[in-house]
Amino acid sequence: MPLTLETTIAQYIEQHRLLDPHRLQLVAVSGGADSVCLLLLLKQFGYSVEAVHCNFKLRGDESDGDELFVKHLCEKLGIALHITHFDTRTYAETHQVSIEMAARALRYRYFEQLRTDLDAESVCVAHHRDDVAETVLMNLIRGTGLRGLTGIKPRHGHIVRPLLCVSRSDIEQWLSARGQDYVTDSSNLVADVVRNKLRLKVIPELLAISPVAADSIVTTARRLGEATKVYEAATQQALATLLHAGDAMAIDDLLRYPSAESLLYEWLSPLGFLPDVIEDIARRLPTAQGGRQWQSSTHVVTVSRRRLLVSPLEPRRPTLLLPEPGYYAYDGGREHLRIEQRKGCCIDRDAQCACLDADSVAFPLTLRPVAPADRFRPFGMRGTKLVSDFLTDRHLSVVEKRRQLVLTDAHGHIVWLVGHRPDGRFCVSPGRTRQTLIIHYERR
Repeated sequence: MPLTLETTIAQYIEQHRLLDPHRLQLVAVSGGADSVCLLLLLKQFGYSVEAVHCNFKLRGDESDGDELFVKHLCEKLGIALHITHFDTRTYAETHQVSIEMAARALRYRYFEQLRTDLDAESVCVAHHRDDVAETVLMNLIRGTGLRGLTGIKPRHGHIVRPLLCVSRSDIEQWLSARGQDYVTDSSNLVADVVRNKLRLKVIPELLAISPVAADSIVTTARRLGEATKVYEAATQQALATLLHAGDAMAIDDLLRYPSAESLLYEWLSPLGFLPDVIEDIARRLPTAQGGRQWQSSTHVVTVSRRRLLVSPLEPRRPTLLLPEPGYYAYDGGREHLRIEQRKGCCIDRDAQCACLDADSVAFPLTLRPVAPADRFRPFGMRGTKLVSDFLTDRHLSVVEKRRQLVLTDAHGHIVWLVGHRPDGRFCVSPGRTRQTLIIHYERR
């Protein structure tokens, strides 16, 4: 014998441990069939409930009529009701989002605020099985990936959905059998937004092909949800093995896994990298050359010595003019340069210090990031060398190269590759130097 709607939902709530019978539950009630059914059932089950209604002011008198219906329903049931009004159109224009997204943001922000204020356990919303099918199809069209095909979850934080186990038809039949009326949102009857087009046009066509099409979509979503748990456990284990210090991965090790692209997606998508960018990275891995880069809005991935390095995308480091000896703060005070002049020839072999012949160095000096064409004559070597080649020989990563500083004189000559080597043409000489320019670099 088929289970009644009440039994099906009660078992679903228990199976997913959605509601604590000893805590207050808020129920989002629009006045539509789904939310009216949810409110009646939770009250019938004996939960402590209060209703929440959002008037988005989008349908004029109809929106106000929905509010009045919910108010009368709650008065009849003896249930406390919380009502809020939103200027949804203004919010959408201000934040440059769709009306649908604006309404979603406004209501969920209000739900959480009210839940906290009332010390309620959850906010119960009336999504049902048909909504799952619509969401899966919508995400399939958008190309949201594996997780998007798992549908709607029974719990998301403090939002719970006890009706996902029943269909819209089941709900309407249950209300009809009890003589319970409800309101119909006229905007849901117009095939304008994507969800409405799916509900009103696509899904009816699918049902004409197979009467169980919607149920099959929901079943597939549930199975994908279970498979996703295995996938997530495997990818997290692989990433834990592959990642070094959380920001570097050996390309050859990554290519030994069945799907390098999937692992890259799990690593990089939280950092803002789009699927097509991740796909391009995966495609180029076998032959990726050092220095190759891909960017998201916040991070950059760089190929360096057959490794992928990820780092925050930083603005180009500033240029600082140093008109005379003294103490200077650089880049927001995180780095400091101290320049002093002493008589005679002074030598300090600390890598963070440069001792230069003061008579050879023309002020003002400039502290700046290294440029691609920079050349200098490293102390102890004959001839000049590209700074980039010098740094490569010292095995600096691309990220470290990008942060490297040089100190130049008034003629644009590099006098010091900061932290590494002075230019031999400006170094002190015991038999020649009368005054020494001592430059200390410190990073805090």
